[in-house]
Amino acid sequence: MDPLRRGYLSALSANILWGVFPLYFRALRPAGAVEVLAHRIVWSLVTVALLLAALWRWRPLKELVKNGRRMAGVAAAAVFIAVNWGVYIYAVDTNRVVEASLGYFVNPLFVILLGVLVLRERLRRLQWVALGVGAVAVVVLTIDYGRLPWVALTLAGSFGCYGLFKKQLGLPAAEGLFLESAVLTLPAIGYLWWLTSDHQSTFGTVSAWHTVMLAGAGLLTAVPLLLFAEAANRVPLSGLGILQYLTPMLQLILGVAVFHEALPPGRLAGFAIVWCALGIFTWDAIRSTRRTRAAQREEMPAAV
Repeated sequence: MDPLRRGYLSALSANILWGVFPLYFRALRPAGAVEVLAHRIVWSLVTVALLLAALWRWRPLKELVKNGRRMAGVAAAAVFIAVNWGVYIYAVDTNRVVEASLGYFVNPLFVILLGVLVLRERLRRLQWVALGVGAVAVVVLTIDYGRLPWVALTLAGSFGCYGLFKKQLGLPAAEGLFLESAVLTLPAIGYLWWLTSDHQSTFGTVSAWHTVMLAGAGLLTAVPLLLFAEAANRVPLSGLGILQYLTPMLQLILGVAVFHEALPPGRLAGFAIVWCALGIFTWDAIRSTRRTRAAQREEMPAAV
């Protein structure tokens, strides 16, 4: 298969899997959000450990563990992804899938803001416009909800900060997920042990299928992440970015059509404003990429 086509297929598969996560996590009831999170952490570690063992990729991990500064970065990234996973599972369990989808629509705008505040990046004019339109959307949604859409903002913020640390660390997908899961595994096991000793654990007590699905949360986490990592090496950034909008769109559709969550006119207006902001952001990114490529072609020396 053509490498570019394979890359797009991997990106599409990853985003579809992320988009249908609510169906999986909803099926894990009566397990609570924290129990599901703990199992997701533990079984992610097991899944990726088996993968690394099969590929004989332990040596780079030994070098990483010896680097205290990088491990501190891994620990910070682990905290942010744990917050993201936990809030997302909570949102699915409490019928807030629509609000969760909003968080992933807002995420690209939050990443721009992080670039300004943390990396001191200078924004282009249309990027400032996109941020302004996004801020208007948050105001409209706050008025509609009667409160800040904290689930959406927490998901956008935690995933944005996680991405920032991942960018600075530059770790491969499998190795990064293994180390992050390893950092979180001890408290996760401690919580699961407490649940079991207090007779509140659903693992092994509800049904065999429920137990298998809880353990399967690790595989569910690893597969789309590795697919996305492969796509990132083959697909242009502009194409990758546009495909990422598929995930929250699928979540929004599931929230409304499958879980019958409300989407009143005011909330729909807020989403529409967010989509306008994303449209501006995407158009600016595509235009900037085209200009950069054109400039690079002009700078290439003519063939003799």
